[in-house]
This record gives sequence, C-alpha cells and structure tokens, in this order.
Amino acid sequence: MTYYKRILLIVIILFSCVGCDQVTKVTAQKYLASSQLISYLGDIFRLQYTENNGAFLSIGAALPAGLRFWLLIVLTGIAVAGMLVFILVKRSLRPSFVTAISFIIGGGVGNLIDRTFNNGPVIDFMNIGVGSLRTGVFNIADVAIMIGMGMLIVIGRLCSRLQILSNETLKRDAV
Repeated sequence: MTYYKRILLIVIILFSCVGCDQVTKVTAQKYLASSQLISYLGDIFRLQYTENNGAFLSIGAALPAGLRFWLLIVLTGIAVAGMLVFILVKRSLRPSFVTAISFIIGGGVGNLIDRTFNNGPVIDFMNIGVGSLRTGVFNIADVAIMIGMGMLIVIGRLCSRLQILSNETLKRDAV
C-alpha cells in the first residue's frame, strides 16, 4: 500500500467514524434526552439517553473532576495522537492493522469531542441485551473502538497461526 493510499484509508475511516458518531449523538440529544426508553426487537435493542462521566461502563465516573479531566481527556488525547503518529510513520504496517487502529482512533476522537464540548460527559444512547443480561449504554464511538479491538484480536490470532505454520514448515524442510 502506498503512503498516500494509507493516508486516504485513515482519513476515510476517521471522518466516517467521527461523522457518524457526532451526528447520532446530536440526534440522540435532540430526540431522546427528554423521552422515555424506546425498545425494539422485543427489548433486545434499546435507545435511552444518558451522559456518562466515566470511561467504558462508567469506570471512573466517581473520580474527582480534575482527575477525570487528566485521565479521560488529556491522557486519552495523548494516546489517540500517539496511535495516529504511529500508523502514519511506521510504513511497514499491514493495511488491516492500519484499518483497526484507525477505527480505535476514530472512536477515541468522537468521545474526546464529547468530553471537550460537553464539559466532561460523553453522550451514550444504545443498549443491547436479553432480559437482565445487558450491555452498558454505549454510542457509535464505542462501537468503532470495539470494531478496531476485534480486528486487532483477529489479526493477532491469524498472525500467530501463520507464524506457527511457518515455523513448522521451516522445521520440516530442515529435516
């Protein structure tokens, strides 16, 4: 993949993730903030507006506001910027890895925009589950992050499997 194609891939994913995330959050804020929980598919999928002061599953929501600022805005911003620099500078990365990290960055930027312009909280509005077994309330940025993480897990497993197969082939050919 040429460097310009890599940049194009990154830009398309980032704009798609951040754009979809922000449009859905504005829509959720406009239409769901003052409404009751809306249930679909026999209560498997729910729309419910909430503002999350913490990280994933509200972890850290009870921390003092100053500490949340440093952890959830500053540290996250540094991590997102670091990942972006990494995928731009490291030219030997496979397109699948660049794609996965771009999804994570896109989700991170979407939530950073919320934290920055909403004075700390992130807008969450989706929930999936059956009965009492439910996810936390999440948003499109969270989905993008999970897609990227899922891709990294699959890529890691495939790479380790290919490495094992390669080592077995080398051992067999050496005999």
